[in-house]
Amino acid sequence: MIAPAGIRTRVPVPLRFGDGFTTPAEIVTFTGLADGKEHLAIGLGDVTGVDVPLVRVHSECMTGDVFGSARCDCGPQLREAVERIAEHGGWLLYLRQEGRGIGLYAKLDAYALQDTGLDTYAANRALGHADDERDYTAAAQMLAALGAPRVDLLTNNPDKAAQLRDLGVDVRVLARTGVHATEANLRYLHAKVERTGHTIDLTPAA
Repeated sequence: MIAPAGIRTRVPVPLRFGDGFTTPAEIVTFTGLADGKEHLAIGLGDVTGVDVPLVRVHSECMTGDVFGSARCDCGPQLREAVERIAEHGGWLLYLRQEGRGIGLYAKLDAYALQDTGLDTYAANRALGHADDERDYTAAAQMLAALGAPRVDLLTNNPDKAAQLRDLGVDVRVLARTGVHATEANLRYLHAKVERTGHTIDLTPAA
């Protein structure tokens, strides 16, 4: 049984993206989260009008989310998730777990190692880190505080779904995100498929 978290503040924030997409949103902050970090929930669409909300648990990626880095698919996944959740009704949980939990500077150190030929996971291990150090206890606490014990999860990551289920979240459906492949991130995406079983279809178009 995980400890309960509380809701601290709810505030409306209209969102506007660089491609012109706009949507109303509500940002929710919390008290009592297990790791003490400032995670956010962003309510999109008709949250109260759906039986099962669509939820994306998105780990912070400053390089991709803010600066548009093409080395990963994080920024396009975030943009896609906002629109899909707004259409369906649900929550985007924005977790402050940069670099699969190792932090921004360590992630950039790992990038430098990747440029010598290591894949994203081997680079983490070379720095003394695990393949993925993220923990989703806070996400489960946030969903409970929001009154969303049952969700449809927008993800390509089977470990994320497994962790949430182990934490008591009823994950009904796994909805895949799109494939956001670029020349710069293709090796990274292949590593995610081959090393950690991500459900990303990288079959070349006929």
